[in-house]
Amino acid sequence: MVTSPGLDRTTVLREAQSVAGHLARTCFRSGPPLLTGVELEWTVHDADDPTRPVERDRIRAALGSYSPTTLDPTSPARRLRHGGCVTLEPGGQVEISTAPRTEFAALLTATDAEIGQLRHLLAAAGLTLGETGIDPYRPPTPVLATPRYRAMRAVLDRRGRHGRTMMYSTAGLQVCLDAGERTDLADRWAAAHTVGPPLLAAFATAGRHAGGPTGWASARMGAWLGIDPARTRPAWSPRDADQDPVTAWTGYVLAAPLLCLRHDGPDWTPPPGVTFADWIAGALPRPPTTDDLDYHVGTLFPPVRPRGYLELRYLDTQPGPDWAVPVTVLAALFADRETVRAARAVGTPVADRWHVAARAGLTDGPLARAAADLFDLALTALPRLDLPADTDHRMRRAIRRRRAAARRSDT
Repeated sequence: MVTSPGLDRTTVLREAQSVAGHLARTCFRSGPPLLTGVELEWTVHDADDPTRPVERDRIRAALGSYSPTTLDPTSPARRLRHGGCVTLEPGGQVEISTAPRTEFAALLTATDAEIGQLRHLLAAAGLTLGETGIDPYRPPTPVLATPRYRAMRAVLDRRGRHGRTMMYSTAGLQVCLDAGERTDLADRWAAAHTVGPPLLAAFATAGRHAGGPTGWASARMGAWLGIDPARTRPAWSPRDADQDPVTAWTGYVLAAPLLCLRHDGPDWTPPPGVTFADWIAGALPRPPTTDDLDYHVGTLFPPVRPRGYLELRYLDTQPGPDWAVPVTVLAALFADRETVRAARAVGTPVADRWHVAARAGLTDGPLARAAADLFDLALTALPRLDLPADTDHRMRRAIRRRRAAARRSDT
């Protein structure tokens, strides 16, 4: 990911044009695609009884000096041995955000080491990591409360139960890719979306929740899609394929309602229905600043979110070492502009099938065919990642298994 230059976070915003300019600088930073990062979430369970609730103090004791300050305000929040940081989601899900790397093999090695370090910390406290995209054992239960999370719950509760499920029970795998050169941005932006439904279907792991079947291949994505379309729908679709990414994202950001309104008090719940465009137009006592805009962007949860790089948010948590397989597939698909364009073309016919992918997975024929074709493309592009021979062999074998499963599903 291209690093961000120093930006003025206090500029008052009074018109949509200023919003577009700021988002162009901060959300779509251009440059050669060099870096890859990954963010991994897991539910946390008692090792002897995974149905048992795990209290925040137990997680805090397990993480010790690696605890985030949201969990322990006095914590030094140490980074893991390869530079990754640990955060905690409101249901007690633990997350590692890796340091992005130019060498993909180094990313795999470093992430494996940090997962091992995290597992060791938790095991000493009798805790273990979940292996699916939604808690298969327990109902949604709050563990961590902050002004942000309390406001999120209040706002999302207005639309039903999906918000609490998302906040307290889901765990995802996010892949972070550079937005690329300005001339390649439209293709990379579109491809990041079009490959989403088939890869969501191929790597769905969230079929059971709170002790029973959900009827969804990915109940995690089902919960996200059920929250609020203004906040979680894709920011790209084949219907507006020719729209400039900055223009599309600016419209999305302006139209989304506020989730949090920060101030010194404990209640950050915003007035119902106030969008960022309303705020600029004077709906609240003070005008927003660029810092408020950046925070607002962080409360939007589309399947692909631009944060200077492209944050691909649609994958479920994978069991054990399988986390590396979808990350490798995506890194290979985005390794060069020709493969990006080919992946975009493969995914375009199924690019709107997000709900179908979440519910049906690879039992949907068009999604299964697209997934198999994407795996073929990834295998062809894999040499671009320059993996060590043993890692290359392991990834090829895993991708071929996934391709075979997709082909079987399509028969």
